[in-house]
Amino acid sequence: MLTQDIVLDKTRIQSFVTKVYGWMSLALSITALVAMYTAGSRPLMQFIFGTPYLLLVLFLAELGLVAFISGIIGSISGALATTLFISYAVLNGLTLACIFLVYTGASIASTFFVTAATFGAMSLYGYTTKRDLTTMGNMLFMALIGLIIASVVNMFVSNEILYWAITYLGVIIFVGLVAYDTQKLKEMAMVGFQTEDAERKGAILGALALYLDFINLFLFLLRIFGRRK
Repeated sequence: MLTQDIVLDKTRIQSFVTKVYGWMSLALSITALVAMYTAGSRPLMQFIFGTPYLLLVLFLAELGLVAFISGIIGSISGALATTLFISYAVLNGLTLACIFLVYTGASIASTFFVTAATFGAMSLYGYTTKRDLTTMGNMLFMALIGLIIASVVNMFVSNEILYWAITYLGVIIFVGLVAYDTQKLKEMAMVGFQTEDAERKGAILGALALYLDFINLFLFLLRIFGRRK
């Protein structure tokens, strides 16, 4: 009986994690397609990056949408949570189109594969390790706050040393967060969900966390490996 329960627990965890990665992969695909389409459309690029304050509005909309999803996901339906998540992926694709103006397509592609390999390795570690990563996660979140503050400061001082310090620290932080967030997903699945809709919302929230880890890791690695035009 105990063996059967263990098998059922593993099956439930694997099923949930598979759903999370499915939603994350879908969101990443949408973001990539929107970014490439936007970069290939001269009128759209001129509209987004040539209209005063529009890019700032899009960035603020992204931040607001992430906060909104995280804050109200418990009180909305799984379908609405999914719609908001996909909407965020589309918005992110519009703003990420700017990287095609700065970096070569080949370096963007190679950095994406480096990011995917790094993400996969750390996610596997987070899923399989028996070590509790809670303390590490708390430290990483505090470091992330410092990173955000330093990034804002450097927008005004434009210090190259600080720029590269932020870049490498960003890589370290998000590499660690991939493992931490993966472990949290596993723990969430072990607790279980009362309804299918609750499970879907949990999968969307987990996919959002991993999606943000992947995108930010990719952008920091692009600073290092990206070849400018």
